[in-house]
Amino acid sequence: MTATRDPEFLLPLTPAMLHVLLALADEDRHGYAIIKDVEARTDRKVHLGAGTLYGLVKKLLADGLIQESRRRPPVAEDDERRRYYRLTAFGRRVLVAEVERLEETVAIARTKDLLKRIQPAQGET
Repeated sequence: MTATRDPEFLLPLTPAMLHVLLALADEDRHGYAIIKDVEARTDRKVHLGAGTLYGLVKKLLADGLIQESRRRPPVAEDDERRRYYRLTAFGRRVLVAEVERLEETVAIARTKDLLKRIQPAQGET
């Protein structure tokens, strides 16, 4: 049962997996809406192709991080061919664990002053 699984077991997530889970963190979405959300949130720095996305969806479904949603938009706005996905409770725990892991990594980088503008060493260009 996914409720007793340790989220840490699935970490680290790939960047693409992280973006898909983040897209589903606030609402159910269909595949194309996930792709558009990721592009919008990343200022188009991250683009998920359909093949990549649906490969990830298959894995995330199998791992119990997402599930197909039964909620549908109003009929006038819906396309019956679309499948909507939602984050599961376990998926949310995995997402939170990954964000915390990344925050710890950034905190370490800050102690090394890596996020300040790096000046070239004397003699370097």
